[in-house]
Amino acid sequence: MTNHSSEPTISRRGWLQAASCGLGSLTLTGLAPGGASAGLLSPQVAHYPAKAKRVIFLFMAGGPSQFESFDHKPALKAGGGKEGLKKGKLLAPLTEFAQHGESGMWVSDAFPHLAKQTDDLCLLNAVSAPSRAHPIAVPMMHTGEFQFVRPSLGSWVLYGLGTENQDLPGFFTIKPTRTFGGPANYGSAFLPSTYQATRLGWEGQPVKDATIGNLTPQHGLGADAARESLKLSQLMNKPLLNQTEEVRGVINSLELSDRMQSAVPQVLDLSTESQETLASYGIDQERTDDFGRQCLLARRLVESGVRFVEATSTGWDHHSNLDKFKDKAESIDKPIAALLADLKQRGLLDETLVLWTGEFGRTPETQVLEGKETIGRDHNAEGFTAWLAGGGVRSGLTHGMTDELGYKAVEGNVHLHDLHATMLHLLGLDHTKLTYRYGGRDFRLTNIHGEIVQEIVA
Repeated sequence: MTNHSSEPTISRRGWLQAASCGLGSLTLTGLAPGGASAGLLSPQVAHYPAKAKRVIFLFMAGGPSQFESFDHKPALKAGGGKEGLKKGKLLAPLTEFAQHGESGMWVSDAFPHLAKQTDDLCLLNAVSAPSRAHPIAVPMMHTGEFQFVRPSLGSWVLYGLGTENQDLPGFFTIKPTRTFGGPANYGSAFLPSTYQATRLGWEGQPVKDATIGNLTPQHGLGADAARESLKLSQLMNKPLLNQTEEVRGVINSLELSDRMQSAVPQVLDLSTESQETLASYGIDQERTDDFGRQCLLARRLVESGVRFVEATSTGWDHHSNLDKFKDKAESIDKPIAALLADLKQRGLLDETLVLWTGEFGRTPETQVLEGKETIGRDHNAEGFTAWLAGGGVRSGLTHGMTDELGYKAVEGNVHLHDLHATMLHLLGLDHTKLTYRYGGRDFRLTNIHGEIVQEIVA
């Protein structure tokens, strides 16, 4: 299956007609289910049999230090305080490492709960990205590009596969950042708007207080009156559907919003979960409550048929205060371990691909700010750590390595384009064939790059 979409062909007169009648009605909340626009979110046939059906992306905004988490560097520990290769002194890891599980995977003591899940992890210790600057690296991790707005990874996945629940959005983002790309990191760009994420909250807002807008009828209309108005809107816009994909995307999005009225609140309601489950995710516990809720929501969403869910943890940009790393790690350790265990217990992990990463990692040297050394590390995109779980990856595997001090990848390098290509491959999508025609050319998530990392595929 090669996904191509033709260029918009609607005429200037057509747009004027739309503005005067059909599109004027698109300001209403949604359209009646089962209309002429149905199909954009329908399940699609993959290029080949998939190992994964869905994705949970755990994004650690800021760039977590691999030296305090998953990349064991005895030489760096021994060399702490010595002159580094660049502009600072080597900073020994501030955590202790040990081997865990049958795999013997090295994990720091900042992650005691995740350490128990090592045999389900596929650790990538030699990931690289094109830039060590947040404004470039964050969009690159999310969209594969930064020079102009491109569809996000979640949008490409939804475009290629559709969704399994027509009453829910196929793509959710929970508490995304407003900076370094902001909404573009979960947007659909030139893909139809149907494929953009539904946002739940913003960074800095407790997720338990977050809501999704437009889940109630607008303009003072009751539910029945709104639905009848939407039926009329559908009739007026139907003639436009064969003329432009943009109209189809808008209509499909509005149609979905009507169906979301009852489906979304049910999925977001955690009161139906047992106290044991809530406690396992760290909910109602001071440091873990917020991300625990994100992880539990992610499980509920994918269990309900949502194709792609992103959960975001901010505050990993440790230029200083690296001695507080364990406190930050505590906020995600128990929730993520519970998520993996919960998915596995429910038989969902094998078909759910979980990705944990930041936009880059950190340097082995002490950060120098205004001529003074700090307890912190600078940005490093030449070799950092990410991990995958479930969804057809080899479990208990540590793939790739950086040099003995951790400056750059020296073996098994996984560029972010390779990471994207491999994720699409696990979902049954050929990254070279998943294309969309826009502006006279075919676009894809990986541009002209990307190789599948076969060594990590089970």
